[in-house]
Amino acid sequence: MILIGQYDSPFVRRVGLALTVYGLPFEHKPWSAFADAALLRAYNPLARVPTLVLDDGGMLTDSHVILSYLDGLVPAVKALMPPAEPARRRAHTVVGLACATADAAVSLFYELRLHDKASDMLVSRRSGQIAGALAALEAEEAGRSGDFLFEDRLTHADIAVAAACRFVSEAHPSLAAMADFPRLADHCARLEASALFQAVSQPFIPPS
Repeated sequence: MILIGQYDSPFVRRVGLALTVYGLPFEHKPWSAFADAALLRAYNPLARVPTLVLDDGGMLTDSHVILSYLDGLVPAVKALMPPAEPARRRAHTVVGLACATADAAVSLFYELRLHDKASDMLVSRRSGQIAGALAALEAEEAGRSGDFLFEDRLTHADIAVAAACRFVSEAHPSLAAMADFPRLADHCARLEASALFQAVSQPFIPPS
């Protein structure tokens, strides 16, 4: 398989982390959806990341779709999602909040970067969404007793949270202080310090 996209994207990174945890062999092409759009279109007509090129030549895009496929390639007990309720529903809640946070942060970055005059309404809305979601994720952290959110093992919830918070802190350093969310900051710091997260990592590079 080939994973296309840079690891400073929280969506590409969560796929790269899952592939690595699952031990599924893959080649990583760190192409930019901007600078390498022509190369990307040869695999994905949308020229968007993440793109996962399968061994049979097929293509998957969107991190949720890709991770659903990858989860099906491993035994159910090894999938990075709690199998039983209510932990499964709570994990989906956390993943949804984290990915929505990342999506709002990406949208805000492009609004500020690509327009001579950013929309005050959109900037205010996206900033409020990010702050509200981080507060909600901090509340979810109250149920964590160890290094991970669920089942004392890494799940998609941990990965999505860390990827989103890393992107927010690097793309919008003045927007949200992680010190305001101490349990969330502690969780992400522990994950980022691990060999796994350091191996699947890239400092944020603004598109040009």
